[in-house]
Amino acid sequence: MIAILLVAIAAGCASALMFASIISGALVSLLLFYLAPLPLMVSALAWGSLCAGIGGVAAAVTLGAIFGLPYCLAFALTVALPAWWLGYLALLGRPLPGSASPGNGAAPPELEWYPVGRILLWIAGFATLTTMAALLTLGTDAAAITGTLRAFFQQVVQIMGPSDAASTGEYEQLIDTVVTVAPIAAAIMAMTTLTLNLWLSAKITATSGRLHRPWPDLKSATLPAMTMAALCVAIAFSFGGGLLAILAQIIAAAVMMAYALTGFAVLHTLTLALKSRAFWLGSTYAIVVLFIWPVIAMVVLGFADALFGFRQRYLQGRPPPLPTS
Repeated sequence: MIAILLVAIAAGCASALMFASIISGALVSLLLFYLAPLPLMVSALAWGSLCAGIGGVAAAVTLGAIFGLPYCLAFALTVALPAWWLGYLALLGRPLPGSASPGNGAAPPELEWYPVGRILLWIAGFATLTTMAALLTLGTDAAAITGTLRAFFQQVVQIMGPSDAASTGEYEQLIDTVVTVAPIAAAIMAMTTLTLNLWLSAKITATSGRLHRPWPDLKSATLPAMTMAALCVAIAFSFGGGLLAILAQIIAAAVMMAYALTGFAVLHTLTLALKSRAFWLGSTYAIVVLFIWPVIAMVVLGFADALFGFRQRYLQGRPPPLPTS
């Protein structure tokens, strides 16, 4: 227990320092800020969710004592809570029906681990929660939120551009577009960074030999069937007005990003037989990272697989593997 406490405090201190580094304003602090959940996630996967919980509470209390209650709440909501819960879900398993029960020299039962697709939905939920909480700090209704965002981007335009051009209709249209897209972009960024942190923490833990579960087959990740219906409802509400429309847009963006990740899983499956598979996958990832907008193709691929089962059809049509002995 003492070892777990020491690890928890160390992980909490590292995560709190990375989170608080954004105050410095340095460019590298932005990277550290987005990777703040990583130490707590590593502790959760290697030493258990209790370790991450203790570290997260200690870090949040310390930040609150130094910088005030807003920093405490922000860290707890955006870093500690997702790290603890996602780490818990990643190690959540149950015996398969009909597997052997432990004891009397019997082999340990086979475990069914929490599905990767459901973990993606939890990540989308946390991305929605953190993005909406950040927007509510700007105002309690849609008009106040958009007004605060518009004032901020107007200041940015005035600083970066000529003062006479900042008041033209072209710049006003640009600002209106940015204000509309900003919550969606924030949700996508939160979804991406949380997913990346969980994947990196699992890789680090697996490399160290402390990952207490087999590595999941990420190529088979699928979202629950009702996700598509929920997405359609969110898209329908996003065309309304007020705070509900902003919330619906954030939910739709996060869920579509989850479909984009399943689209990458589909791509990994459909390229299994290609000799130049590494080149095509690497090129796809590079194009998406450089230009961003091609991720729409991954969203479409994820949708298509959910509707038509491309992966299942492809794997059923492949010949069985050759015997190894």
